[in-house]
Amino acid sequence: MSQLETAMGMIIAVFDNYAKADGNRQTLTKAELKTLLENEFPNFLASGKDKDAIDTVFKNLDENGDSEVDFKEFVIFVAALTCCCHKYFEQITAK
Repeated sequence: MSQLETAMGMIIAVFDNYAKADGNRQTLTKAELKTLLENEFPNFLASGKDKDAIDTVFKNLDENGDSEVDFKEFVIFVAALTCCCHKYFEQITAK
């Protein structure tokens, strides 16, 4: 598999790993999202343990307002975070 195919598979596997905690593999609950953020983004989301920060991230990700984060909403979050990191690293290397 190519690097991009491997990365896509890893994103799917991470989502599935955390989504299955409550038995519903299709969505992340707020608790599942909190665990995912704390474990998978410890260097990017230092405030991940802050309840208000988790509430804000969850509310922003739950675009359809169903109190769950589905895979599409999760992928949009990962893509947006990746864009921010890319922009940050571009600025660092330009100096």
